[in-house]
Amino acid sequence: MTRAEQAKQHFLQGYNCAQAVVLAFSDLTGLDRETILKLSAPFGGGMGRMREVCGTVSGMMMVAGLVFYDASAASSAEKSALYVREQELASRFRAQNGSIVCRELLAGVKTAPGPQAEERTKEYYKKRPCAELCACAAQILEDYLVEQGVLSADGEKQ
Repeated sequence: MTRAEQAKQHFLQGYNCAQAVVLAFSDLTGLDRETILKLSAPFGGGMGRMREVCGTVSGMMMVAGLVFYDASAASSAEKSALYVREQELASRFRAQNGSIVCRELLAGVKTAPGPQAEERTKEYYKKRPCAELCACAAQILEDYLVEQGVLSADGEKQ
């Protein structure tokens, strides 16, 4: 199963969009499953269901930070290098989807405002593009990691 398929399946299993993407790259993060789920949980629904930056994009950023950022050398240059990577990933996502903002990606989907999570029903999944956005973000990130030599062409850790 590809990482894109994994991310989509994680979302369809009830994980939020950020969790779904980060879980698809768990082998690269150095974090256990429970930590991944806790760390990425607040980023679902465009960060706390505020419909801001899409959780799939936040998930890509978390993985990029865990893979590329050297916290022991937290210089301006190190931070800037990570920002370049993050902006490239966001740019690729925006190019494919028109936005990185959750509420814009969900345009036309009626959701009740506020912090209350919605029940995951067939209708919930049917009216949202989120599962496909999870797959898209995971594919963008995987392609980038292959380009950077972190993953082999078949998506395996190098």
